[in-house]
Amino acid sequence: MTWQLFQFPLCPFSRKVRLLLGEKSVGYELVRESPWEQRDEFQDLNPACETPVMVEVGSKTVLIDSQVICEYFEETVEKSPMISGTAANRAEIRRLVSWFDVQMFRDVTGPLLNERMRKRIIYRASPDANALRDAMRKADQHLDYIDYLLDHRRWLAGPTLSLADLAAAAHLSVADYLGGINWQSHEQTKQWYAGLKSRPSFRPLLSEKMEIIAAPPHYDKVDF
Repeated sequence: MTWQLFQFPLCPFSRKVRLLLGEKSVGYELVRESPWEQRDEFQDLNPACETPVMVEVGSKTVLIDSQVICEYFEETVEKSPMISGTAANRAEIRRLVSWFDVQMFRDVTGPLLNERMRKRIIYRASPDANALRDAMRKADQHLDYIDYLLDHRRWLAGPTLSLADLAAAAHLSVADYLGGINWQSHEQTKQWYAGLKSRPSFRPLLSEKMEIIAAPPHYDKVDF
């Protein structure tokens, strides 16, 4: 199968999908999409005009929504299961994925993207300093929660790497790119994240940049 993934570099949901595809060694072609442009061709694929969208070129299969895409490949590719274990284990993985995709995006990733990317690229406007401070304060609270999870488990949802780790790392990577993460006092989370950054599935994300928005010097370094 030949898959195309419609995404833009700082889409955390696309990054989650890319990490899972990397862990499962699924090949695909990246298609750069700026959803705020609302291209007719992209709206035909997804009327909500949101990334990510995956298209299988041969069969014209269209997969919409990051969790739907991840579940599809979890069901169809046996290698490196990312939602595994008992029913309770799988429920915990899905709970944490939802936590990062909903709460962390609402509190941290979404506001940072709005202030430091959308305002700059779309509106040519300056960020709101109060909104940035609030997002960074809430980021610290989310790091506290990840510290807590790692105090009790080897990985976020249990003894093995799972989609929960990939989802959290996807959001953290975007927030870190946008300068919204203070790693001080979060050594537990920092070491966990450094381990994920060193995985082959993560390296392509760290090398991809968003135009006119520079990442901090430590962003693509495993030892940071």
